[in-house]
Amino acid sequence: MLWVLFLLVAWCSAVAGCARLCLAAVAAAQPMDAGPEPEGQALTLYEAAFLAGGPRRVADLALVSMSRERRLLLAHTGWVTVVDPDGRDDVERAAIAAIGPLGQSPVPPVRTALADADPVRALADRLVAAGLAVPAGARANVAAAVRQVRLACVVVLLTGVVALLMVPPASGPGPALAWFALPLLLTTGCLVIARVEVHPYSPWASPTGQRLLGRIDVPPRRPVAQRAGGGADEEHDDGELLTALAVHGTVALPDPALRAALRAHWGH
Repeated sequence: MLWVLFLLVAWCSAVAGCARLCLAAVAAAQPMDAGPEPEGQALTLYEAAFLAGGPRRVADLALVSMSRERRLLLAHTGWVTVVDPDGRDDVERAAIAAIGPLGQSPVPPVRTALADADPVRALADRLVAAGLAVPAGARANVAAAVRQVRLACVVVLLTGVVALLMVPPASGPGPALAWFALPLLLTTGCLVIARVEVHPYSPWASPTGQRLLGRIDVPPRRPVAQRAGGGADEEHDDGELLTALAVHGTVALPDPALRAALRAHWGH
């Protein structure tokens, strides 16, 4: 019956991981229900970008917005060049500062620096204070708890294999398999529930922020032929494109060169 010791290890690991995940989820939800949702509240593009994709999404939005207005040049090779050094808001000014005094830089370090810039941090603090964003500590706790449950699942599998090797042939593996199946079911069930609950939504937005994001109407992309003409139509299309970028990320960009510029890596 030495395999029972491995069963205890499996159960302790599974219960500890699942309990931590439940507690982290409850703690993350508590500060978000502090007050009622304001009537008629609407999100700015920067706010929508942060709630949907975090600081990196805000950086992408600022760079693409400036690029569409010909104030930055985003090359498909992964370099960004300043055309107009005067930013129109704090985030744009932080983007220009991140590019550096030479006016040209690879995109990846610019995105990283801009995502960590003071204006983006201030935006995050405002959204957290308004109950629209999940605090950084809560996101970290939930992520760590999910990793612990995954590790517990691996522990259950490994201890189960070792225990089966120790089961006397006379008793057969049936009872051991049944006992190890329970903690395995517990851990995998928690992971599935976490996946179903979290995956369709942004980990950055609180339930109230999720509702506000859901109110944003992102029209389907129109063919290029229907967008020809410029003027007010072009400005309208730019607004639709930036809204789609804020909500859905770079996958919503129709220009493959622009997507390549934002997805560039060091050495490219």
